[in-house]
Amino acid sequence: MISPPQIIEVAIPLYLDRTFHYLVPAPLQGQALPGRRALVPFGRRKVTGYILETTPESSIENLKEIIAVLDSEPLWTAGELEFFRWTAAYYLHPLGEVLRTALPAGINVRSAKDAAGEAGPLTGGKSVRREKYYLPGPTSEPARQPGARAQEILTFIHETGESQASLLRKRFGNCSPQLKRLTELGLLTMQEREVYRDPFKDSVFERDQARLLHSHQKAALDAITACTDRRQFNAFLLYGVTGSGKTEVYLQAIAHVLQLGLNALVLVPEIALTPQLTGRFQARFGGAGLAILHSGLSDGERYDEWRRIRRGLARIVIGARSAVFAPLERIGIIIVDEEHESSFKQSDGLRYNARDLSLVRGRMEQAAVVLGSATPLVTSIHAASQGRLTLLELPERVENRPLPVVERVAMKGIKETVSPPLARMLNETLEQKQQAIVFLNRRGFATFLVCSACGQPLSCPNCSVTLTYHRQRGQSICHYCDYAVPAPGTCPACDGTELTELGAGTEKLEHDLKELLPQARLLRMDSDTTSGKGSHERLLSKMSDGSADILIGTQMIAKGHDFPGVTLVGVINAEAGLGMPDFRAAERTFQLLSQVIGRAGRGELPGRVLVQAYDTGHYAILSAAGHDAAGFYRQELEFRQEAGYPPFSFLAAVGISGMAEQLVSEQAEQSARLLIKLKQQIGARVEVLGPAQSPIYRLRSRYRRQILLKAVTRGDLHRLILAWRQHSRPPTTVRIAVDIDPLDLL
Repeated sequence: MISPPQIIEVAIPLYLDRTFHYLVPAPLQGQALPGRRALVPFGRRKVTGYILETTPESSIENLKEIIAVLDSEPLWTAGELEFFRWTAAYYLHPLGEVLRTALPAGINVRSAKDAAGEAGPLTGGKSVRREKYYLPGPTSEPARQPGARAQEILTFIHETGESQASLLRKRFGNCSPQLKRLTELGLLTMQEREVYRDPFKDSVFERDQARLLHSHQKAALDAITACTDRRQFNAFLLYGVTGSGKTEVYLQAIAHVLQLGLNALVLVPEIALTPQLTGRFQARFGGAGLAILHSGLSDGERYDEWRRIRRGLARIVIGARSAVFAPLERIGIIIVDEEHESSFKQSDGLRYNARDLSLVRGRMEQAAVVLGSATPLVTSIHAASQGRLTLLELPERVENRPLPVVERVAMKGIKETVSPPLARMLNETLEQKQQAIVFLNRRGFATFLVCSACGQPLSCPNCSVTLTYHRQRGQSICHYCDYAVPAPGTCPACDGTELTELGAGTEKLEHDLKELLPQARLLRMDSDTTSGKGSHERLLSKMSDGSADILIGTQMIAKGHDFPGVTLVGVINAEAGLGMPDFRAAERTFQLLSQVIGRAGRGELPGRVLVQAYDTGHYAILSAAGHDAAGFYRQELEFRQEAGYPPFSFLAAVGISGMAEQLVSEQAEQSARLLIKLKQQIGARVEVLGPAQSPIYRLRSRYRRQILLKAVTRGDLHRLILAWRQHSRPPTTVRIAVDIDPLDLL
């Protein structure tokens, strides 16, 4: 009897809103199973597809056959696929693209030639590293004795039991001839094994013990562990002032989960936070069962970490936003540290928010989800007041250390970047052999250069922004498209050669502090100084071991770091973010200031903070300086409710961009008209705002317009966008992107 043909459903990692059916040829039947990849013909190309399931029949005639199956083991479980499908449906993004985002980079193949060299990401493949190991062989008394050097190598291997070839080369130099001869004589046996690249290989850490919790920490831990004991989903908001010991609660909650035989997933917002946090985890749990996932790893390291997690060799996974897709099973707890951070939101491609997806994955896994922050999102505070999050408060610092004393300095009439009061306090801090942080959320030397002759600023030809002057690099650079011109240069408008520096960035701040405090050992931490691998760790370790006096930096120094020696924090241009055309501007300013203020006085000595601003009376600055979070949230929620913004509505942004300005404008107007027409037809209660020029109207040579959709329910928003996508037929030269729950409206 002839068996019926096997038909499989395949997701293609291209921007397509559907999946596809393929036939499985007889030689591959039994291999083409859900969770594996297949090389499939797609149009004139051959691409990697993801096998979702076997289907009994298809309405499509003349189905094509798959070319090859690329894996011998599944890359995801049925539960993980359910999570991927939810993500695709909520963010209105193709499932194939979601799967590509979730899987490690570099495993997709594009041709039959590539497929021939691919043995699957778990069992072989080009990215897998192999190492030769030498062990004592079956022969003890050979017919011919080896030479003196070979005998020395043989003795060493007998003493160690086995040894890697790389270790032997390091100890004995080029010893390949001796190893080959010893193997031929039967004195050694060679085994080739797969080895993992270890991101922790250079780490040195001392084991520590669980610390005694204060009453608020203990109450929070008890609530979390009670949830994990029941294997029941619950979402907690761990709201603790800076220095209140949130990390210790995380560590002890994870230790409890591990004792239950479950695993833990920890999300952090920035790569810069990962070294310090992983150091705490290594000290508590050791490195063997710990895996990290973030973009600071090499492709090989990331690939190996993913495989270790998939194989169950890691119990704790720490990573940035993409770690929410980690192939970790039996999750007992998910922790989102600094839950308020906007970097949990992916800004292109699959525009997911890892903070939000952690709640979805936690519900599916029946795990506890802990959202931790000293400055939670306004939406999180509202959700806690509505009972959708369980509020756990840590209102006091560890050991009852006082919150820092904050002074505000009005900068009207002060021309210097560093005000005289801040200069005086920095000098006092150095004299007392203490450390300081000076925060300015703008990198570069000058904000921009202006022509003294015609008054025109030096602007980017590709983007609607000015170029930032970087003196050390001798260039004016666009921070959006990386366009650069030699600086100071000439004015492109009038050929004038006198260009005046306006504004200040971290590079100029460093320059000014060197002149003010020539004896100080300065460190600068921003995107310009942390581009190299391991640069974050090197800079942070200098602050930790006391070999630096003052750390200058952008927002990457403002959160999560714990430097007990820092007793002074200076904030330059505190109101810089308040002028942004975004309803969240006040919230972000309050969060950033509160976080950087919280870096002071975390050790035994009390902290001081000086905040420089032109408008020192804005409620975001006043609330942060006065440690009055309750007052800020109350005022901000009143504004949000009055304006109808989240948490009192749901948003989606439709971005329209292209190289031709007129075409982009026409498509934006057409899209807005269609949205208004469809919302009336389907009865969706959605407000259509725009189209309007994006605040940065031209970006990387593309003109940009956007439409903002605002609705009281998520359902209405999704129904309208799905209907609009079915009817919209934009030209191929115009790019349209839908962002659900947008955070960046620039």
